[in-house]
Amino acid sequence: MTELYDVIVIGGGGAGMTAALYAARANLKTLIIEKMTPGGQIFLTDIVENYPGFPEGIAGPEISDKLLKQAQKYGAKIQYEEVKGLEKDKSRQTFKVTTARGSHESKSLILSAGAEFKKLGIPGEVELTGKGVSYCATCDGAFFKDKEVVVIGGGDSAIQEGIFLTRFAKKVSIVHRRDKLRATPLLQERARKESRIDFIWDTIPIGVAGEKKVEAIKLENVKTKETHLKKIEGVFIFIGHGPSSNFLKDFVKLDENGYVIAGDNYKTSESGVFVAGEIRQNAVRQLVSACGEGCGAALAAQHYLENLDMMTI
Repeated sequence: MTELYDVIVIGGGGAGMTAALYAARANLKTLIIEKMTPGGQIFLTDIVENYPGFPEGIAGPEISDKLLKQAQKYGAKIQYEEVKGLEKDKSRQTFKVTTARGSHESKSLILSAGAEFKKLGIPGEVELTGKGVSYCATCDGAFFKDKEVVVIGGGDSAIQEGIFLTRFAKKVSIVHRRDKLRATPLLQERARKESRIDFIWDTIPIGVAGEKKVEAIKLENVKTKETHLKKIEGVFIFIGHGPSSNFLKDFVKLDENGYVIAGDNYKTSESGVFVAGEIRQNAVRQLVSACGEGCGAALAAQHYLENLDMMTI
């Protein structure tokens, strides 16, 4: 017989881990379902410098591990599975979560599946992913020791990861479609001080070339429309994120971009289902805010379950 949980949290990033912590501390039977690694995108971050309480910063994998251990300390369980579908049994007021490995049942759900890296959609990108094309400098940077690489993007992630890559690569070229960066001034200052970093302005990638691995990238100047082929061995792409919400279609209301629409107290369009973190419409998309939302969603789920139990008495 399928084990019945009080709360199933889908996604183990900052929002999900905090939600699980608060739910478990409230003595609710709690399961986290995470398809990759605990911590989500934070696990892939070299150093987290803007989370309160860590003036010297903290490594992404380290804070991810601490979040998981704290939730587990109070009884939360975690399963590493990918959610394929959700359905509600209205007669029993429970939810069935179908994964690639089986199914789980719960009285309530907290959606915190986060976001996924956006793709460029250019020739060679998919074919050479894992063969020189990467979306995670922390994961793959060590493979590019003494090699030339490019970073695509101009926001905080692109600049932070570009700086990280200077630990290995002999040259890092940051390619940005505008003539100025979107990253915070502090990160911009650090990048400009790095002798191994240069900038290619007003430029977009239009193709990645290579047979068995990346050998070059084709670039186009957005103002002059001139193109050229730049020989490199690695392409790191940081152009933003999109919601990991494909499994939610026809289950809760999503906006035109796929983000979950939420009302007061993190309630979705489906009673008993709550949302927190980057997958929520208009989320701030910072670790500290994600954790706050996880807390709020867990408290809302607790309140829902208390009322649900009273209705069944």
